[in-house]
Amino acid sequence: MKLFTFFDKNTMSVHLKEGVVPRAKVGVPGNWTLTNISSEPLDKETLTAIYLELEEYCKNHDDGRSEIRQASSVVMQIRDYRIVVVMPPLADALEITTVKPIRKLSLADYPLSQKLTERITHTAEGILVAGAPGMGKSTFIQALGEFYACQHKIVKTIEAPRDLKLQEDITQYALSHATSEEMRDIILLSRPDYTLFDEMRNTGDFRLFADLRLSGVGMIGVVHATKPVDAIQRFVGRIELGVIPQIIDTVIFIKDGFVSKTMSLNLAVKVPSGMNESDLARPIVMVHDFETKKLEYEMYSYGDETVVVPVIGREKTPSQKLAQSMIEKDIKKLFADVYVDIISDNKCIIYLSPDDIPKLIGPNGKNIRKIEERLGLSVDVKELTRPTGESIRFEPLIREKDILFRLDDIHKDKQFDLFVSDEYLL
Repeated sequence: MKLFTFFDKNTMSVHLKEGVVPRAKVGVPGNWTLTNISSEPLDKETLTAIYLELEEYCKNHDDGRSEIRQASSVVMQIRDYRIVVVMPPLADALEITTVKPIRKLSLADYPLSQKLTERITHTAEGILVAGAPGMGKSTFIQALGEFYACQHKIVKTIEAPRDLKLQEDITQYALSHATSEEMRDIILLSRPDYTLFDEMRNTGDFRLFADLRLSGVGMIGVVHATKPVDAIQRFVGRIELGVIPQIIDTVIFIKDGFVSKTMSLNLAVKVPSGMNESDLARPIVMVHDFETKKLEYEMYSYGDETVVVPVIGREKTPSQKLAQSMIEKDIKKLFADVYVDIISDNKCIIYLSPDDIPKLIGPNGKNIRKIEERLGLSVDVKELTRPTGESIRFEPLIREKDILFRLDDIHKDKQFDLFVSDEYLL
């Protein structure tokens, strides 16, 4: 077919539009260029002939099918090619966009930490895979689905269109050919261990995902988002806030084809960070960095609104920095290993070794109350954690826009954490 002659082995997608020169994205996720395939614009007759050839192929071949059909658009799947055709009046001119996966990976091809691998293998049952368009989300969940299948789990998919390339024992369902109610009944009656939902776009999709997860089905969902927390926010307003941690336990953010960040969720009743009065306590969805366990965001109801508040990364005022230094100096008179973090004008966190925490708190909290009265601050006490693993030799090269770390060749293709004065940086 003429459409497929526009592709070579490095082409991610081809973009054809009436009156415009044909263009292609060439490269890999996060590192591609948009190039002109020809210098001649496509006329309506040529593009219409390409479209009719695609329609004819879908009618006469088992490896071609029409997945979604509307009055002014058609989504087709022909072998590995996902084809989106949009016509007037929806578009200003006939347009054909074709996407083709350029590689297939296994989960072992991703440099995942041992902690995340164990989470995926044993405890994660509400996984959200997020990332910007074209970053490699579908490639990752293909690897995840086949990983679960190889673990002797029953795996099924919900797709629209069905464009995942999976092994034969994984059944792929087309949401475009069933209602949400019918799909829910099929999934529950067929009893899969895991269901891949690629991808969730509208409110009905999010509610179907939530309903199946609350029914006990292990769910892996795909959403478009530019930041990990944005993926969680897409559930806000569609699902009751307090239920979200029961639906999602792990958010895996994909960037440039690899896992960039992982977050975990849990629910607690507490006073929001930055507030001090105990009567302000409320249910809060806490979003942590999965690897470091640092609290990064809090989600809670504030009046009639649901707010998402960043907890880390806020610049301290000069007075807060001075107070932090003075409190830390004062506490170090009693304990050698201590770190103090002023998180607001009314609250601080004192980090101590596990053996020193009971001494600071005192019997029935007597000591900590005295400290709070003296400082005029609400004080939380937490365990001071230190980085694990061994340090390695490196040579920093400071450039105009970034810093390059030169390592020995024996560390090639390994994953690293960067600490500054025992504080996790990235």
